[in-house]
Amino acid sequence: MVTPLKDKSITIALAGNPNSGKTSIFNGLTGARQKVGNFAGVTVEKREGRKVFNGYDLNIVDLPGTYSLTAQSLDEKVARDFLLNESPDIVINVIDSGCLERSLYLTTQLIAMGLDVIIDLNMWDELEKSGDAIDTDTLSVLLGTPIVTSVASRGKGINKLLDAVIELHENRQATHHHPPVSYGPLLDDMIRDISDEIEKSGLDLDGANSRWLAVKFIERDEQIGALYQDTLKQYKSLEDKIDKAVQHIKVTTSSDPEFAIEEGRMGFVAGVVREVAKKKSFNRMWLSTQIDNFLTHPLLGYPLFLIFMWLIFYATFTLGEYPQMWFETGISQLQLLLTSILPHGPVVDLVVEGIVGGVGSVIVFLPNIVILFLGISLLEDSGYMARAAFLTDKPMHFLGLHGKSFIPMLMGFGCTVPAIMATRTLESPRDRILTTLLLPMVSCSAKLPVYILIAGTFFEKRAGHVVFSMYILGIVFAIIVARILQRTMVKTESIPFVMELPPYRWPTLKSVVIHMWEKSKLYLKKMSGVILIASVILWALGYFPKSEKLTAQYDQKIETLKQQTPLDVQKLDSLIKEKRAAELEYSFIGRIGQGVEPVFKPLGFNWQMSVALFTGFAAKEVVVSTLGVLYQVEPSDEPTTSLSEKLKNSEITPLAAYTFLVFILLYTACIASVVAIKREIGAKWMTFSIVFQTAIAWIVSFVIYNAGMLMGL
Repeated sequence: MVTPLKDKSITIALAGNPNSGKTSIFNGLTGARQKVGNFAGVTVEKREGRKVFNGYDLNIVDLPGTYSLTAQSLDEKVARDFLLNESPDIVINVIDSGCLERSLYLTTQLIAMGLDVIIDLNMWDELEKSGDAIDTDTLSVLLGTPIVTSVASRGKGINKLLDAVIELHENRQATHHHPPVSYGPLLDDMIRDISDEIEKSGLDLDGANSRWLAVKFIERDEQIGALYQDTLKQYKSLEDKIDKAVQHIKVTTSSDPEFAIEEGRMGFVAGVVREVAKKKSFNRMWLSTQIDNFLTHPLLGYPLFLIFMWLIFYATFTLGEYPQMWFETGISQLQLLLTSILPHGPVVDLVVEGIVGGVGSVIVFLPNIVILFLGISLLEDSGYMARAAFLTDKPMHFLGLHGKSFIPMLMGFGCTVPAIMATRTLESPRDRILTTLLLPMVSCSAKLPVYILIAGTFFEKRAGHVVFSMYILGIVFAIIVARILQRTMVKTESIPFVMELPPYRWPTLKSVVIHMWEKSKLYLKKMSGVILIASVILWALGYFPKSEKLTAQYDQKIETLKQQTPLDVQKLDSLIKEKRAAELEYSFIGRIGQGVEPVFKPLGFNWQMSVALFTGFAAKEVVVSTLGVLYQVEPSDEPTTSLSEKLKNSEITPLAAYTFLVFILLYTACIASVVAIKREIGAKWMTFSIVFQTAIAWIVSFVIYNAGMLMGL
């Protein structure tokens, strides 16, 4: 291994559009040497990695994926602030080779800032297969940047990219220069005059490029304007020249300067693309358009989307059933083994019932979780998820939102926390508030184990349909709640939604496996964290205190029954279960459950289900582990009895079970999500979310249960 010199370090920023393969490039550059944190002063996730290459210590920062650096959304602001304030040595701009024109819009903004940029034309193999071509030499000359081609999903081009970084850092790139981005003759003259005036005035640029700063002044960029507000007042001639330029643009173009600059930038990009891109009449963009005519059709698109989602959830249940049974058998056998080798007493009860029973009751659903994430990863990597956002634009307008808000909701199927964080991409603060309040109603993967357990136990052959109904009900109630909030507390304005759809592509096995594993890893991490701790606490609350009088009474009855000939095994089994139930009711958790049972009894819930709802606030998977602990029987008596069988033999009815699922769907999110809500939109909305969602869950569950009782269900 090469040891880097102390003074030979390079800070690299990765910038690019969403779906450009930037994450694959980051993974390829850093390997396992990554860490995740937050950008200074904000809660946007920051991924950072290191790489030692040719004696250099490379510090690589993965910026949020953006289409622009206008700083309208939080992600755009974070990316631009990092580039301005941290001054990275080199910026690697990752571009989808098949979407050159869209991608170069961001590239021109990076170049205009005076940054040293390397362009990585990713997914180069797909461009070659399509028959299209890009003249990389001409592109390099026009933009003044080194060009590297790569196929990051297969690890191709990573070393070439690293070589280009070293060459640029050592000034060995012959074509590298900083060409001015042209916005058209009229704007170029104004920008040049203001840029010259900035340099003459002695204005402290704080590392910024004077031409880029001139553009920001003309655009009336609020953030830059606030930053230089006091300074500009000292340079009256500069302020006057900016005002005159703005007024002249408004008069001559009949539009705001911001739009005039945007049109000029797009014109420059279009000119570059005409020079370097050669397209065939039949290419993957044309093919994507033909597919979109079918999949995003105003009538066919919606049922097709529902079919795709139903297939994923149906496969999650049916394909996961067999490995789930294997896991259940393995857990039961482990309990039997531990019972046989450990001495009888509190220790064996803690290990067998608390740890193995609690954690095991949740981990058996890992195959189902993996299958769900596999389906979602396939939709994401193929490009269909972007179509789902486009397709739902009109329905989202009904909620006072737009299609872009649907992207966090889709992420919510995986986990609510990153979905809440994803609302930062929304420009409107009110959109962020409303979307964040709706997200806990989306069925995240943490709720899936509860759905599978209850639906599989009480509805068997119809379990897949019951699980799918939870996802549909979540969407229906999100619509209802959104309409209520949008008309009362969170009034929003309809904002046009413009989104360029990436071309369809075949997901690679490596990419799908990585995405699936990253999401599944979070589920496994909970097993050794919150669920393990919760299971131990639940066991302790259910084990203590002990009533010697109560235990002695049941032990005497059991001993008397054992002396009878012939032995009534069924009655003995019933008595043992009765003893366990009585001890649980006497324990701390039994007393808590019986204390809150009156609140949930009108919904058809017993005290065990009521306790599970409280512990589910820690994490929704804990609902399963709670039931696993509370419904444990003596493992030495029935080592192969699954939790599902224990629930089936309880007093819970199918109607109460379905009502329980609805409550799980609608009531307050887990503690991690609640913290994320507070961090993103404030403590006031966090409190409102907890109270409002729990009230909605109770009311809806009450109506469903009692309506079902009236109908004789």
